[in-house]
Amino acid sequence: MLVRLEKLLEWGGTRRDVALLSVSGFALLLSMLGIEPLPFGVAWIAIVLCGVPIVLEAVLGLAAWDIKADVLVSIALVASVIIGEDFAAAEIAFIMQIGALLEDLTVARARAGIEKLVHLTPATARKVDGSREEVIPAEQVRAGDVLRVLPGETVPVDGVILSGRTSINQAVMTGEPLPVDKGAGDEVSSGTVNQFGAFDMKAARTGEDSSIQRMVRLVQSADAGKAGIVSLADRWATWIVVIALASAGLAWLATGELIRAVTILVVFCPCALVLATPTAVMAAIGNATRHGFLVREGDALERLASVSHLTFDKTGTLTHGTPRVAAVRSFLPDLHEQELYRYAACAELRSEHPLGKAVVRCCRKEGKQELPQPEQFRMIPGRGVQAVLDGRELVAGNLELFRENGLEVPGEVRRAAEQYQREGCTVIFLGMDRKAAGFIALSDTLREDAVSTIREVAETGVVPVLLTGDHGNAAAHVAGQLGIERVYADCLPEDKFNWIDAFQKERNRVCMIGDGINDAPALKTSHAGIAMGGIGSGIAVDAADIVLVNDDIRELPHLLRLARRMMGTIKCNLTFSMALNFIAVILAAAGILNPVAGALVHNAGSVVVIVNSVFLLKWERKKGMASHGAGETAS
Repeated sequence: MLVRLEKLLEWGGTRRDVALLSVSGFALLLSMLGIEPLPFGVAWIAIVLCGVPIVLEAVLGLAAWDIKADVLVSIALVASVIIGEDFAAAEIAFIMQIGALLEDLTVARARAGIEKLVHLTPATARKVDGSREEVIPAEQVRAGDVLRVLPGETVPVDGVILSGRTSINQAVMTGEPLPVDKGAGDEVSSGTVNQFGAFDMKAARTGEDSSIQRMVRLVQSADAGKAGIVSLADRWATWIVVIALASAGLAWLATGELIRAVTILVVFCPCALVLATPTAVMAAIGNATRHGFLVREGDALERLASVSHLTFDKTGTLTHGTPRVAAVRSFLPDLHEQELYRYAACAELRSEHPLGKAVVRCCRKEGKQELPQPEQFRMIPGRGVQAVLDGRELVAGNLELFRENGLEVPGEVRRAAEQYQREGCTVIFLGMDRKAAGFIALSDTLREDAVSTIREVAETGVVPVLLTGDHGNAAAHVAGQLGIERVYADCLPEDKFNWIDAFQKERNRVCMIGDGINDAPALKTSHAGIAMGGIGSGIAVDAADIVLVNDDIRELPHLLRLARRMMGTIKCNLTFSMALNFIAVILAAAGILNPVAGALVHNAGSVVVIVNSVFLLKWERKKGMASHGAGETAS
């Protein structure tokens, strides 16, 4: 019976609630104007459409020994109807249902990121047994099996390369956009993508022990540990019900007037209290939307207001996430750097490697000229490319490629390249006619507003932290440019998850902002998670509480201040609504207020709460106004 009742109350969802409220509001308006076209009071329409669901919810709660604000509202409704105060009953039911609708619009939405994460693991693997190769389900792979991975395929399990050379896209694990060259003896992780050469590997960790499955479990465990918002009125419902009934009973016994008792029950209904939080949250969400944020969780801003640390992923969040040419160095006196740049771009024209494509893209953008096709071209996975252009032999790649071709790299060239590598750049060496000609350094460049954003975040009293899968040199270089003091490099998804989890256990509140699949566990476990919506992966977006739709990180300081302003508005609303209830109870007990007047007091209180919340819609921090962390909370 109770199960059927629950299904009945859930039927129709938000659309049903909006329709019932529209009809009820029209009926209340007619009742206020004294228009009674029906054989019964039109206020009864609102009582039935809005009041009956409240009473049924109260019955379900009592059946489960869960006392909520619905119980007190139901008592006041029934008491008002018994003494013939139909309008008071209808008005209470209408306002409570508005509050419930606003709560429904701001509660947490279902997140489907885990399913997408699971799909990153390939369903099959190529098992090699001697000269025989067979395709088997990935779950049948056992530690010690020899597997073959072809170009473009996803690595099925964790393991070690036995033979072959390739470049692996590890963005799913580290978040870094640049592929990593791999050869015999190097480890590879499940979920990463083999970009070029085929290789054989020995399976090490399979099934539930693989990297991608461990990430799935991290996301699931973090999701289960994050509690949803609980209405303050419901939290205090038991005490409110007891105090209301005791006050009404005492007033009845002291005066012998039932109407005073009913009026106390009416004014005790937490209408303004119910509206205090959701109206402010909805207005703040509207403000955040105007600034490019999609708030996916009802209590996300409430949690964001209390964060003490804001952890940034580097690639795609503070940087653009795509490699660009940072420097071109020529070491041949008769070869200008622009000419070296052109030769390198021509050599890479047919390359499928992201670094080669970046050289071609940047050269075309800067030079705005056509690049001639090389007469000959050969791509060597994990090393680089060889080409012939205008009769000149070109070699572009890493130091291993130079050694294999018998090219010596002078110490001066090597030292200059190492300087760029210490700053986080990737270096492509260029050889021409059996001589080392120079190199091109590529890096992931900072977003234009990253420095000012970090400075403003620090001004709000929140400590910026850099958590990145990049190596230490690159992370330290970027942190130095941004003015971030706390840096943690070489972080896998588990490392980010564990750091945030451990830090929060020390009673710190951490907000994570990231864009990659590897950031999903950290986004889930953090007190509040923000994903980059434009460049970010669908899984990171699904794991986050808030999405920055246009990737404009300049708006982050505004969001932090808005969250604190919202909490200040909520506290103001709660203080006002409780004070109003207290005064109304005294007036009701003294016989000054009757049920209808008590209902109108509710109206007035609810309007004040709504108007105060509406100011959040267009709230902006005044230009030039000092910002000192906690000061935003009280403002």
